[in-house]
Amino acid sequence: MTASLSRLRTLRDYIRWAVSRFQAEQLFFGHGTENAWDDARQLVLGALHLPWEMSDSYLDCRLEADECEHLQNLLRRRIEERVPTAYLLGQAWFCGLPFIVDERVLIPRSPIGELIEHRFEPWLPGTPKRILDLCTGSGCIGISCAYEFLEAEVVLADISFDALEVANRNIEQHGLEERVYTVQSDGFDGLPNQRFDLIVSNPPYVDAEDFADMPDEFHHEPELGLACGNDGLDLVRRMLAEAADHLTDDGVLIVEVGNSQVHVQALYPEVDFTWLEFTRGGHGVFLLAAQQCRKHQALFRSRLAESLSVLSGRA
Repeated sequence: MTASLSRLRTLRDYIRWAVSRFQAEQLFFGHGTENAWDDARQLVLGALHLPWEMSDSYLDCRLEADECEHLQNLLRRRIEERVPTAYLLGQAWFCGLPFIVDERVLIPRSPIGELIEHRFEPWLPGTPKRILDLCTGSGCIGISCAYEFLEAEVVLADISFDALEVANRNIEQHGLEERVYTVQSDGFDGLPNQRFDLIVSNPPYVDAEDFADMPDEFHHEPELGLACGNDGLDLVRRMLAEAADHLTDDGVLIVEVGNSQVHVQALYPEVDFTWLEFTRGGHGVFLLAAQQCRKHQALFRSRLAESLSVLSGRA
């Protein structure tokens, strides 16, 4: 690899070489890019602080020796260690906004971004005054909501102090300290007596089987942000059991569960979840209104108790 890299001179050389190697090595793309070309272009241009929209006429510019060395190191890590490009660059984009990311948080990629860009229409009955981003990670969902709802107070909650350190950096980067803040919380535990007009969550939801089969790139992400029990719903059960206590009368709960949608539907066949659709891809995001959460709260609590009883018996 070293010999072939040493012959590369221009941006175009590096992108072309990276595309070929990424495909030959069967890298996984799904952390902000969907194919080898986009991933290679993002890595090469991002590493040199060049804009994605840069004219192709600049691709034939020759690189300085230190730039070549920097790129070669990043490309080796992308190929040999399977480190996702966003971690190599320390930055990811969500809702058209840049976010600081590292291996303490998941790389932003939730389809909820599409809902945010459309201001959750037609699902919200009014403009939310208080928004909770539960299991916030980098803070990308809550901070993006703050851009769309300029008068809203936004709470970013997560169990991980490490994740909240990253979220706080992003709050500062976007200059939102006056109305966006973080709270350390295991589910709703750190938010006693607080109610919100909108609760949005991309919690850990990957079931045991899917987690075992995930490509190497995912194993650079914190397991705490991905896996959550045999069926992936350990935290979702708790959230559903308690959501009614944290929503205003007209509040809305939106939760991403991805492939664990099948487990949600099997566990709660009585519940009339609204499963949202996306034009840019994505699935497994449900919506419940506050009145639905109240209507089914006894059921949610019962299923949670059953699950805890099973876990206790195994112990």
